[in-house]
Amino acid sequence: MPPIDLRGKPIAITGASSGIGLVTALACAREGMPVALAARRQDRLRELESEIHRQGGRAISVLCDVADPSDCRRLVDRTLEAFGSIYGVYANAGYGVEGSVHELSNKAWRDIFEVNFWGTLNTIRPALPHMLQAGQGHVIICSSVVSKMGIPTLAAYTTTKAAQDHIGRAMRIELHGRVHVSTVHPIGTNTEFSQVVTEHSGNRPRTARSPEGFRQTPEQVAEAIVRCLKRPRGEIWTSWTARMLAAVGTAAPEFADFILRRRFLPKIAEMKNAGKPAASPPA
Repeated sequence: MPPIDLRGKPIAITGASSGIGLVTALACAREGMPVALAARRQDRLRELESEIHRQGGRAISVLCDVADPSDCRRLVDRTLEAFGSIYGVYANAGYGVEGSVHELSNKAWRDIFEVNFWGTLNTIRPALPHMLQAGQGHVIICSSVVSKMGIPTLAAYTTTKAAQDHIGRAMRIELHGRVHVSTVHPIGTNTEFSQVVTEHSGNRPRTARSPEGFRQTPEQVAEAIVRCLKRPRGEIWTSWTARMLAAVGTAAPEFADFILRRRFLPKIAEMKNAGKPAASPPA
């Protein structure tokens, strides 16, 4: 089957002001896709919009907080107004926070779900009726390699990534033959993500970081997403090794727990001995 010609097929991308979202927007524009850029930092969106125009592409920027359903509806409306249709939507916006499961506040848990999980649904829902009516489309959800495992001190983030993975898998079956649905499972990526995690975690020292050798550039992720847009598949992985490790961890959870204890318990103990609380108490 020949690859899908992406020229003229509009895509809306959330979290487009930096990192994977920004680079993916550029990659899609180079393939001839009109791009609706969405994020909360309007100045960065306008810079990216101008760059796409300079490269000969088409783009609009839309101020959007994915936790607000009305903002996401407006994103889809603006895409339709500017480009006449919407073929793709990439639910990419999200952040991480560190803290032990029992020590993170209820507010911290709710806040990250509002953005990572509900923000994904808010982004997808207004776009789907137009895709279904057109009889074509592609929903892409930025999950993570850690969607397949619970990472100590990062469980709030990994839980939202698992939730995204689950709805993506369910939607692939529900929408089969009508709209493509893919989940992205990046390993550690060289973006602002780590800095944002630190800020959301009260500027505590990080305990959960990707090991050396398990990092990549956002360009690698963007290239994989474009390949998937051309030849749709259910899951987008950028590291075969990480995918196999995730599979082994699922098949042998005791072994995975042993490895995670070896990696994280010394760091958690070191932080506690330094007198730094893991997080604020539940509220």
